[in-house]
Amino acid sequence: MNKRHVSLASAAITVMLLTAACEGGGGSSATDDYGKAPAGNSSKIDDGYGSGGSSSADPSAPGSEGADAKAGRLAVRDAPGIGSVVADAKGRTLYRFDKDTAGPSASRCDGDCAKAWPPVPADDASATSGIGAALGEVERADGTRQLTLAGWPVYRYVKDTAPGDTKGQGVGGTWNAFAPDGKKAGGKPAGGQDAPKPSAAPSDAPKPADEAEPAAEGVSVGADRTLGKILVDGQGRTLYRFDKDSAWPMKFACDGACLDTWKPAKPVEKSAVRGVPEKLITTVTRPDGTKQLAVDCWPVYWFTGDKKPGDTEGQGKQGLWFAVDDQGKKVTTPAG
Repeated sequence: MNKRHVSLASAAITVMLLTAACEGGGGSSATDDYGKAPAGNSSKIDDGYGSGGSSSADPSAPGSEGADAKAGRLAVRDAPGIGSVVADAKGRTLYRFDKDTAGPSASRCDGDCAKAWPPVPADDASATSGIGAALGEVERADGTRQLTLAGWPVYRYVKDTAPGDTKGQGVGGTWNAFAPDGKKAGGKPAGGQDAPKPSAAPSDAPKPADEAEPAAEGVSVGADRTLGKILVDGQGRTLYRFDKDSAWPMKFACDGACLDTWKPAKPVEKSAVRGVPEKLITTVTRPDGTKQLAVDCWPVYWFTGDKKPGDTEGQGKQGLWFAVDDQGKKVTTPAG
């Protein structure tokens, strides 16, 4: 009897540790608060999404100095496809984060987030006449003073390794280059309070999946004639997982250009889960600090090639992308 109790207790502890690790708790060394990657992890995708790989930036590379690099005299530069953006004295693009606030100024990017997005120090910063927003500063949690523009904390992006790079534009739907007035720079809006609203369209005109509104909260089970029971989001879009990601340890292999095609599904409340065990539905933190829905500890995505609810055009892409069934497993064979 005692042995049986010990066995049951051990099993319970194992389940608790697995759950904590998946949800980014203390049991995971892979995802901390801002998705710190495990040792030996590579962001190179190879041909997993059809357009080659993307390598992680070297923080020691020219133009990617850390948080102690002064801004100098800020200036306005033209960024192809985006428009006018604010850059520091060395031509490095400056960014703002939607999860921060401007009134009052507050930074919510620290820890691993601040390693990917180094805060710009407030000292020795000035601006040319072309910048219409006021400069200021905010005290960070570690006591350092960070530069602000129109009240918004200012950052650089480590993957911008050359003057004029704008690789941080739209990352995670929460990072945008600064426009000269302190608002978000142009180009394709990444969402948030300063993004322009889309023009009106007839109510019966379907939107392409990559221009659709953010997913309504919820996860439910859909029925596909070929694949059987599969998970869909609140808009009826099929949810997929990527074989180059991993659940244990947590690894995100879809980044950079991959995210143009495969959009991270947004987290949902457990009360909005239908037809799938709630314990399988969790939230994980991506390397850029944004949150993503996970099923059985696997990050899940929707596919921009699925143009209407129920589409499964992403199934089997590159032999790496698969729908997820109502038990959290990937679907690789037709329903029997």
